[in-house]
Amino acid sequence: METETATRWLTDDEQITWRAHLDVNRLLMHQLERDLQPFGLTLNDYEILVNLSESDDLRMRMSDLAAATLQSKSRLSHQITRMENAGLVRRENCESDRRGLFAVLTEHGMATMRRVAPHHVASVRRHFIDLMSPEALADLRDSLLPVVDHLRGQRGKL
Repeated sequence: METETATRWLTDDEQITWRAHLDVNRLLMHQLERDLQPFGLTLNDYEILVNLSESDDLRMRMSDLAAATLQSKSRLSHQITRMENAGLVRRENCESDRRGLFAVLTEHGMATMRRVAPHHVASVRRHFIDLMSPEALADLRDSLLPVVDHLRGQRGKL
């Protein structure tokens, strides 16, 4: 017979912290998305451009890009099609694996990245980084890194 453990409800302070985290996440992502709209990009588009711009040969296997951006392969495929139509990326066959495809950053995609990145960084600063002291940022980083490590470890278990 399975024994039921008592639910560990959040304390008032834990509840306030949890809800503040949720609010910051939603509101910040919404604001960053709004700040990318004048460039015709979504936050997902920008994340793909960043991943490709930081990868070897400006390319990633579609399966690796899906994992890096936490998207299903199907959803990523639709997004890459839209970004291909905008001239930001192209697909290339993988020579070593006929079934594999690469997403490749185009010259236009890299030019877009160079043009948009300073605005995006300014937005991140304005709406997040510059609102906290260096000490608060260090404390936040030190608090969040164990959560990031834990959640990355959980991804392999899905």
